[in-house]
Amino acid sequence: MRLGEPAKMKAVINITPLVDVVLVLLIIFMVMAPQMMRKGPDVDLPGTAKPREQGDERARILVSVDGAGGLWIDDLAVTADRFGDSLRAAAGDDPNPKVVIRADAQLRFGEVRQAMVAIEEAGFQGVGLIAKPAGARAQGD
Repeated sequence: MRLGEPAKMKAVINITPLVDVVLVLLIIFMVMAPQMMRKGPDVDLPGTAKPREQGDERARILVSVDGAGGLWIDDLAVTADRFGDSLRAAAGDDPNPKVVIRADAQLRFGEVRQAMVAIEEAGFQGVGLIAKPAGARAQGD
């Protein structure tokens, strides 16, 4: 470099901040991924001593009954009079869809049974029930 000549700049990528940002984003996505997989409203599930395997969530239609008795199909609120049509629409072309119910633990059995009867009247055979293991903490805890 001679006197009076401008200095040549070297362009160098600093990797350390890039790695820091990527690791922070990875941690954020790892924490949020389970929350994003949940469908429907938050309900306080009843406990059971030995729940069987809950199965694959992708291959089933999730019907939720919230604490107020409201019906949900996956993550959409549905009125009782449109429940059967909405359930058939959610099943699409699947010839043998699996329907499972998540109901709030505070509901009376009769309210859950009404949802089960409505599912059967819509033409679906068999209904699964989702429960949490006894002693497990509620979703809001």
